Amino acid sequence: MRTQPSEPGAGSGPEVGHGRFDADLAGLASLAEPTRRALYLYVLAQEAAVSRDEAAEGVGVPRHKAKFHLDKLVGDGLLEIEFARRTGRQGPGAGRPAKLYRRAAREFAVTLPERRYELAGQLMARGISDARSQGLPVAEALGDAAGDQGRTLAGLALARAGEDPSQATLLAAACEVLDAEGYETRLTGADTRPAVVLGNCPFHALAVAHRDVVCGMNLAIMEGLLEGLGGVGLAAQLDPAEGRCCVRLAPAADVST
Repeated sequence: MRTQPSEPGAGSGPEVGHGRFDADLAGLASLAEPTRRALYLYVLAQEAAVSRDEAAEGVGVPRHKAKFHLDKLVGDGLLEIEFARRTGRQGPGAGRPAKLYRRAAREFAVTLPERRYELAGQLMARGISDARSQGLPVAEALGDAAGDQGRTLAGLALARAGEDPSQATLLAAACEVLDAEGYETRLTGADTRPAVVLGNCPFHALAVAHRDVVCGMNLAIMEGLLEGLGGVGLAAQLDPAEGRCCVRLAPAADVST
């Protein structure tokens, strides 16, 4: 389920933990209230931002009730507020600007299991653009874009792990960041030789239709992540299996180069 209004791009990084999922779920859940949903749909149907009086009249509810639900929609990130004078008058005596509501410039998406098709599209678009402008094979340019995404995730994990983290702390932080991207990490192996299984592919439908492309992209993301982290003793390897991501993070000594 989606509303149409844009999420930060691939380079901006995810919220750590499940903050993004929780916020999107709360925003969409707020539309279960009938009056709130009717007001939201009314605002979406208008060509310009609307006042609370217009919204109240449009759905047939009292002004104070419309104000409560409109402000709740703003708080949930579904609507945004702007102020404008609608009389056309300017300067002293023109009166206070009206408070108007319009659809928020943010996308909400909740999928179970979590999917990140927008991210895949951004990486692929960048890969195609770079391939054309730099004269590279598309697969190489896509790998470069995916590697950069992995290094971005590594930066988030390093920031979360704090100064001078242990290998275990850094790996735990990396898993939290990957979980926020929808990979559903599972630590396996002994404490001295940990491995990470990625229980979910955020690009599953694409992987079904274009397995080599998507698995290569996932591999490049994980290689970029591990390069950015340094010192966790893991290497990314293709290890396809039903019901999970095609990449596994295994002890580096076990991965042939």
